[in-house]
Amino acid sequence: MHEDGNGGEERAGSPEPASGVEQPAFLALERELTVLLRRARASQGEMAREVHPDLEPSAYGLLVRLEECGRQRATELASYIGVGKATMSRQLRALEELGLVGREPDPADGRAWLVTLTEEGRRRVSRVREARRARYAGRLADWNPTEVDELARLLHRLNRGMEK
Repeated sequence: MHEDGNGGEERAGSPEPASGVEQPAFLALERELTVLLRRARASQGEMAREVHPDLEPSAYGLLVRLEECGRQRATELASYIGVGKATMSRQLRALEELGLVGREPDPADGRAWLVTLTEEGRRRVSRVREARRARYAGRLADWNPTEVDELARLLHRLNRGMEK
């Protein structure tokens, strides 16, 4: 044994402790998130096509946000999704042309518009989301409901942490 330079002893031949990002837990997390995100991107494309064959995969998240939160300004949607105003305008124009969203004047500010799902958009998004939840239920049928709750809780916590 020899001194480690900090007044403590270090065993000869023992490896240095792993730094934060090199710890096995973070390596496993990175690997599993990579697989999950790859599958999520593929799944998002499938769900977008189920809503409408001409729907861009990236626009599916907009429709889900509108279904969950109701009508919103385009700037709020752009901020939530993490895109610029030009990209958001293009996506909303395409969604309007498909008959999935509409715009209405914002009663709080006559110069602004609120984006909302049309009845057709709401019907299609609800149908696809219900089918997706049924797929999750089928694939996780051998999980204990408490485990599913815990996974949802931890993913929520991860998502909140990623917003920082």
